[in-house]
Amino acid sequence: MMELSLSWTIICGVWMVVMIYALKLLDWVWLKPKKIEKCLRDQGLKGTTYRLLYGDVKDMVKMITESNVIPINLTDDIVPRVLSFAHVMVTTHDPTMIKEILGNYEDFQKLRGGNPLARLLARGLVDVEGDQWVKHRKIINPAFHVEKLKHMVPAFYDSCNEMINKWEEIFKEDSSCEIDVWPYLQTMTSDVISRTAFGSSYKEGKKIFELQGEQAELIITASRSIYIPGSRFLPTKSNKRIKAIYKEVKGMVSNIIDKRIKEMKSEKSSKDDLLGILLDSNFKEMKKHGNNKFGLSIDDIIEECKLFYFAGQETVSDLLVWTMILLSQHIEWQNRARDEVLKVFGDKKPDIEGLSQLKIISNIILEVLRLYPPVVGMTRMVHKETKLGNITLPAGTLIQLHTMLSHHDPNIWGDDVKQFNPERFSQGTSNVTKGQTIYFPFGGGPRICIGQNFAMLEAKLTLSMILLRFSFEISPSYTHAPRTIVTLAPQFGGHLILLKR
Repeated sequence: MMELSLSWTIICGVWMVVMIYALKLLDWVWLKPKKIEKCLRDQGLKGTTYRLLYGDVKDMVKMITESNVIPINLTDDIVPRVLSFAHVMVTTHDPTMIKEILGNYEDFQKLRGGNPLARLLARGLVDVEGDQWVKHRKIINPAFHVEKLKHMVPAFYDSCNEMINKWEEIFKEDSSCEIDVWPYLQTMTSDVISRTAFGSSYKEGKKIFELQGEQAELIITASRSIYIPGSRFLPTKSNKRIKAIYKEVKGMVSNIIDKRIKEMKSEKSSKDDLLGILLDSNFKEMKKHGNNKFGLSIDDIIEECKLFYFAGQETVSDLLVWTMILLSQHIEWQNRARDEVLKVFGDKKPDIEGLSQLKIISNIILEVLRLYPPVVGMTRMVHKETKLGNITLPAGTLIQLHTMLSHHDPNIWGDDVKQFNPERFSQGTSNVTKGQTIYFPFGGGPRICIGQNFAMLEAKLTLSMILLRFSFEISPSYTHAPRTIVTLAPQFGGHLILLKR
């Protein structure tokens, strides 16, 4: 009887555990989502009805896939192609709410959850919250001060000059030729990050870029289907490859850091590149407080370096290729920009003081960022019941800030919203936005992109050097197909006709 009683107790215990987990699963996949849906509907918010597990994912993937099949005309609205699902669903924008969300980083946090494999790509500053974010930002800030950026201009120049020399080699005896500028710009911005972040050539960093690019493609593909908890541990081909890349990239960056630390200890290394400044700032912070917990760990520094590589290369190369494509269509602005560069620099090498005087170039870049923001949307999550305007958001509500929709809203920008018009920024960004949070290509609030000045400086110098050596126009073989993988890029490249000057 004792054995029977014990067996019955075990069976009851197992059933209790199963029931508890079953109820938790039911709450996760149905009860909680439906409760959030009801709460939002009761406040007048419309939308599709929640569907078990997948929600709107299937519809989103279907619309994205269909929109990416057919290219569009140069004069077509790009929003339906880039943000096919959001374009149909979103009806209004509220700049006041956008400002509140970006300004309150404690209540509106970066999205956590989804497929944990995505965090293997790069974490660092964009991934931490609360006190950890404050610590990371404080230590990394010195690397992006204007005085430090001044020392990086020669690296920008050398990388761009190498790209231009490659273009000129293609010409041979011809005065013009067709070039897909996109891969060259990607290589150049990769080279810039390698030199400014690690003081190394592109050859040393090339493998890291290739691996992270492959990893990003795999992760984006995985993110377009529902994540089943625990599925990251399954030995699928994709999972194994993502993890293998993570280990390889971490090892490569770790070797670079170890080498640098040894050089710095023997005073054989400069502190003018991003890694040197970061390590120096980290050491000073720990020394100031007399405790290592006030600094970043080696793993933290590795993640920050991976973020330098990935974010710095992708966003600037996107910005540059769309700038060249738009200036190829608007020759009058291309000529105005070239005249300004000639007036400021003439035959001189570009420097940071001269770059700060390029008003037309700056306005062009601002307008390109409005029409083709590298990051088309940002997600935020509330983890407790939170008030936003006159709406109460229950814990677990996901918020999507659509940069591109805000940048392309005719109610905000006027009837010429789809037109390339850098003149709109001639009186400054705050004037055209009238103090509203409607223009945020680099995010906003306390968590605004720390590399904003770096990206703008690199873009201005690169564009200036290209304009001095070439004029360019759209090639007949160019296919207009803006598409987002991680950032907004031309699906079929940037085929232009370059003419020697």
